[in-house]
This record gives sequence, C-alpha cells and structure tokens, in this order.
Amino acid sequence: MAAGLGYKEFTTGDVLTAADANGYLASQVVMVFADSAARTAAIASPEEGMISYLKDTNSTEYYSGAAWVAVGGASGKVLQVVQGTTSSVVTTTSTSYVTTGLSASITPSSASNKVLAFYVVNFGTAIADYFLRHTLFRGTVAGTNLASDCFGNMQATAASLRFNQSVQYLDSPNTTSATTYTVGFKVENTQTGTVTTAGAGVVTSVLILMEISA
Repeated sequence: MAAGLGYKEFTTGDVLTAADANGYLASQVVMVFADSAARTAAIASPEEGMISYLKDTNSTEYYSGAAWVAVGGASGKVLQVVQGTTSSVVTTTSTSYVTTGLSASITPSSASNKVLAFYVVNFGTAIADYFLRHTLFRGTVAGTNLASDCFGNMQATAASLRFNQSVQYLDSPNTTSATTYTVGFKVENTQTGTVTTAGAGVVTSVLILMEISA
C-alpha cells in the first residue's frame, strides 16, 4: 500500500489510478506528514474534522475549526521540557533591561499549546539600598516583556548581598516556530554601583520551559 503521499484534491473528470487510491484516498483518512510545517504547506486552509499524524512528535491531531488539537490528549499535559543555564557573570548599572545571559528556546508542537516558564537567577549588589527589577521576555530583551514590569522588584539592604529570585509564567506564543525566552534585569535608580548575576559562592541560574497541551 503506497500510503503517506500527503494531501491532494481531485476534480471532476480526474482518472484515479490504484496508486492514487492507495496513496491519497487511503492516507487522507489520517494524513501523514513529517511535521506540522509540512502539514501547513500541504493544507493552507484545513477543514474542521480533518485528522493528521505527525511523524516527528508521533502525535495524531484533528482540526477543530480554529487549530490543530491532539487527539485524546488531556489538556494541561506536559509535552516537552527544555532547560537553559548560565553561570557567567553579567554586570549592569543600566535603568533599561539588559540580558542576564539566561535563555532557552522551545518549538511548540501546536499553536494552541502554552509554554510554562520557570526561572531561578542568582543576583548580587555592590552597594546597599539598590533596587533591582527582573522579568521574562519572549525573544530577546528587545522582544515582548511578558511581565510588563510586574516581576521581581528587589531592594538590597546591604552591600555585597547575594539573593536568589524565582518566577513562573504561563505564556501563549501562538506558534509552532522555535521560540526563545530570555531573562532580563535592570536597576531602578542611578546610584553608583552594580548589580550582577553572579558572585562569590553563586550557583548556576536556570530557565526551564515546558510545553503544555491546550
């Protein structure tokens, strides 16, 4: 059986061969594609109820009329986990966000799925009464600020203070393309001094990304 030829629309007057029947008609009951990109290229305007199988994720999905959804997949299920780490020292006196050097990239299997991000970053200050703010960006620090400045607002009460900060955020990137997340930080005043992401005895900073089924 020559199954898995992809998708083809037949018109009035077409003569179907055995290969057409086996390779298109049979396989279009459940269409087989290498990945979601190949499916999108073949079916620009899917119809509600279509069913497809993706080889790269070994998943069967149906089109709901708005998005491709996993068949039998319970919502809230963790589909994949990606981790990024850094132990490099980054120092700033900037009142605009700069990168901490902590980032990771994930490729969602469905545009309707969400990404749960969790990060722990080790910070330190050179002087007392220094205010620090940190946040999560989709993309680089020039990208989308997912927290809108609502994440950590930390005041250091002593010079050379070291402290850990952690954040969780559930994002809806609405894409099946590789998506990068970056942790940024900045100071909240212009006092002379620095804020760093590392120091004596510092541990590795970690960013974990989890794809959550819709």
